[in-house]
Amino acid sequence: MKKLRRSLLWKTLASMAVYTVALFVFLWAAYWLYSLRTWYGNEWLYRLLHFGDFSLDLWFKILLVLGYFLIFYYFWKKPFLYLEEVAQAAEKFSKMGEKELIQLSLPLQSVEGELNRNLLALRNSQRAAKEAEQKKNDLVAYLAHDLKTPITSVIGYLTLLRDEPQISPELRARYTGIALNKAQRLEELINEFFDITRFNLAHLTLEMERIDFSLMLQQIASEFTPILREKELEWRLEIPVNVELLCDPDKLERVFDNLLRNAVNYSYRGTEIRLCMQQVGQEVMVQVQNHGKTIAPEKLERLFEQFFRLDSSRGSTGGGAGLGLAIAKEIVELHHGRIVAESGQETIVFTVYLPR
Repeated sequence: MKKLRRSLLWKTLASMAVYTVALFVFLWAAYWLYSLRTWYGNEWLYRLLHFGDFSLDLWFKILLVLGYFLIFYYFWKKPFLYLEEVAQAAEKFSKMGEKELIQLSLPLQSVEGELNRNLLALRNSQRAAKEAEQKKNDLVAYLAHDLKTPITSVIGYLTLLRDEPQISPELRARYTGIALNKAQRLEELINEFFDITRFNLAHLTLEMERIDFSLMLQQIASEFTPILREKELEWRLEIPVNVELLCDPDKLERVFDNLLRNAVNYSYRGTEIRLCMQQVGQEVMVQVQNHGKTIAPEKLERLFEQFFRLDSSRGSTGGGAGLGLAIAKEIVELHHGRIVAESGQETIVFTVYLPR
């Protein structure tokens, strides 16, 4: 708006200067033409020019004042017209179509650009809010369904154990094991609800301490060994010893626990999972690599979004709320690091960079 005010001021002054020069030239030329001929007192033009004994100087002053007034009035009215134009555009702001943009006159191009930037930002915010709401609705429906499934199974198998006291020990153990597995799955889902609450209502904070990072990765890997055996997977560990790191160990443990759990869930049977760590300059690089179905580029870009699940068709026995990778990314970035995902030729690689 300052630029517009300066523009109007300079245009007003320039118009007055041009008008002054033009008026002077016009009157001088008129006087020159007037002096070329002989005038008689009864001619109407002669009587008009000498009406009331007006001199040339007086005509110049009258026309100058009149011209200045008209110029001032013209440019004085401009801001009000611009203001009305902006007000009308603002009134249409929330009623415009998805692809429509505000269009103002040429002097208001800077205002037009600002209004359109705000309009696009508002549309993006509304779109993001709708998508987030839809994701939450889908997530609630998914969790509600999956909460009901294990509860039904637990109740069913416990009812069988109650109503058939004479069943064999083998069958009793089988029913008990299934009920226990379903109860554990129910616990996981409840924990996911808490994750959603914490992730949306609070920011994560770090409790930093210096740890043996090599030892932490080895311990996390050892905890997954029984699961790997069950799924016919193998470890390939490349972890140098005695690498120290200043970090929040509890939260970083959650990051790598999530990455390894994903690797287990999405690996082909009979393949290996590679966990390696390297020191690269002032950073520590950790990679988790597994062999599984290639992730499409459009899904790869969304892996770290809240509530995004790579395979929405997975049953209740696998897959989470779609918060694990989003939380992992936030934790890594709080450590001033970064996390990236790559996939190709049936290989999936997550790489975490952390400053030492």
